[in-house]
Amino acid sequence: MFAVITGGSGSGKSDYAERLSQMLEPGKKLYLATMMVWDREGEERVARHRRMRAGKNFETVEVYTELEQFCLPKPFQPGDASVLLECMSNLVCNEFYRQEKGAAERIMDGICQLAGQCRHLIVVTNEVSADGRYYGEETERYRRLLGRINCFLGSRADLVVEAVYGIPVVRKGRLP
Repeated sequence: MFAVITGGSGSGKSDYAERLSQMLEPGKKLYLATMMVWDREGEERVARHRRMRAGKNFETVEVYTELEQFCLPKPFQPGDASVLLECMSNLVCNEFYRQEKGAAERIMDGICQLAGQCRHLIVVTNEVSADGRYYGEETERYRRLLGRINCFLGSRADLVVEAVYGIPVVRKGRLP
């Protein structure tokens, strides 16, 4: 199953993605962390997410860029792995600032390659355009890129769930 979990900041999307991952695979799972830590707030966020994952059989691997180069680590087997990637908005940002040109293609290739290695792939992403505000040209280019990637994810996914106030709202597919 390929699932996409989206929502705004603090919407409960991470918690729901972890619960869905547990439901699909109670055993060993891979957590792909994409957030680069730059400050105290980032450290606190990472620590909170690690506490949330504690005892849930996740092995964490940090993948900040070049998802298209990623190969499953041992003992995960291609075609049998369950992977939770969090968060697409961070991966898009990292690729955007590494080399904006070609970022969409690199990320989409990476998702296709990763999905081909997985039995279950859950991707967490953010909804960043719902407020209707303008944030400047550079930020708008990032938001358009993330929107393009999110549309790609939604078109490929078996299941799309939006977390709203901690409530999972199915936008595509059926919950397992």
